[in-house]
Amino acid sequence: MKELYPPIVPYAVHILKVGNGHSLYVEECGNPEGIPVVFLHGGPGSGCKTYHRSFFDPDKYRAILFDQRGSGRSTPHGRLEGNTTSHLLADMELIRKHLGIKSWLLFGGSWGATLALLYAESFPHRVNGLVLRGTFLARQRDLDWYIKDGANRIYPELWNDLIAALHGEGNGDYIAAIHTLLHGEDELAQRRIARAWSIWGGQVALGNEFIPPDSEGHVSSLVLQQARIEVHYGIHGYFISENQILLDCRLIPNVPVILIHGRRDLVCPVESACLLHKHLPFSRLRILPNAGHIAGGADMIDAVVSAADEMALRITP
Repeated sequence: MKELYPPIVPYAVHILKVGNGHSLYVEECGNPEGIPVVFLHGGPGSGCKTYHRSFFDPDKYRAILFDQRGSGRSTPHGRLEGNTTSHLLADMELIRKHLGIKSWLLFGGSWGATLALLYAESFPHRVNGLVLRGTFLARQRDLDWYIKDGANRIYPELWNDLIAALHGEGNGDYIAAIHTLLHGEDELAQRRIARAWSIWGGQVALGNEFIPPDSEGHVSSLVLQQARIEVHYGIHGYFISENQILLDCRLIPNVPVILIHGRRDLVCPVESACLLHKHLPFSRLRILPNAGHIAGGADMIDAVVSAADEMALRITP
């Protein structure tokens, strides 16, 4: 089984001003003459991690990683103004042009896979391949599974804790109730619901590997701001029309596409990857029976590194 490539440090770092007060953190790793690949992190709002660089063979890839608006090392952290899906797609184009890249491989997981698909549909002539992990189609039914009726049947006790943190708000519209509390005047209520949201997300994403934080511990501004970004996108339907991704799959070019999905993914059920595969008949789908949502664990690491290695053989710089 393949493992992550050794830790790597960027050979270039850029801070790009993109409007609305946002500045993006962008880094380049690996071979400056290699195959351009852009890594798209999840969330929305989670930011890139150092180990994400190690998915790519540093001798073959010019890997571009950036923190999306309001996320990670981009500033100001948590800013919601001028932070929509169309802004993120425009940011990708700005980065591509700034770095002098004609076309690139798109590599994303969960929300990052969503962004990759939307970019491929919007700028098909700039895409030479896609590697997508944990397909998220950003439909209402996908959000409902996570925050209304689906995952709550797997972890009912944690779901009850999340609902209790709402203190009766929402009348069944949970995402709206969470949004209201996160932006209310009561700072204790903000942090209480941010903690509950974070714990819910951690449990659903990590399963048995999740270690709940101290229930009385401090809720950092980072946790609060990330919750606000995630809910900001959710309450606005991810700023796309219903079922837009599948309806526009016809716009995606006939390039190599590898879909990877964990059978035990409770954030993004495997049905989404199967539907996408049907809409992209030239794609290849690999379902991992023992993997979940996150880009971790031996099976998932082997799959994503193998996919990147395969793409390096199929795509020329």
